[in-house]
Amino acid sequence: MFQEVWKSYEENELTHSAAHHLMAVHELRTRHGYARVSDIAQHLKITKGSVSSAMKHLKERGYVREDHNKFLELSDKGAKVVAEIEAARMAFQRFLVHALGMDEDDAEIDACKVEHLVSAETRSRLTHFLRFLFSEQPAARVFLEALRIHTLEHGAVIAAEEVFAGAIPDGVRDRA
Repeated sequence: MFQEVWKSYEENELTHSAAHHLMAVHELRTRHGYARVSDIAQHLKITKGSVSSAMKHLKERGYVREDHNKFLELSDKGAKVVAEIEAARMAFQRFLVHALGMDEDDAEIDACKVEHLVSAETRSRLTHFLRFLFSEQPAARVFLEALRIHTLEHGAVIAAEEVFAGAIPDGVRDRA
């Protein structure tokens, strides 16, 4: 089973790097009104050659367009991916800070990692769950307060035995 799982990591729609290239195009166009290869290279602190290679791949896959002046823009497909990633990042970061009590900087780094590693479906479902969790729904408020109290009483690091009250499911036990 493990062999199939690690291989599926490579099957994500976009690599972590490609997603950051798309996000750079979006950020630069929002901030300056344009994005060129040189601007993206400077923004990401990488070489123009690396950006050119990445943009070629992203253009071929329909995420980015380039006009006759070499200005880059996201296609509808690229803009959709950026919007999904930004929503997931904000939701993950909020969860890590406000539900788990993590430091803002660490939460930002971890949210960035998570947003790229999970599938689009997982990202969507988790974002939906987190929107509920941070909603005004009474059940969500009660849960968050109970989690905060539990964390204060028992600490943030919990062993698998504690999570499952001593009865660890077989699948979890095998991975622990």
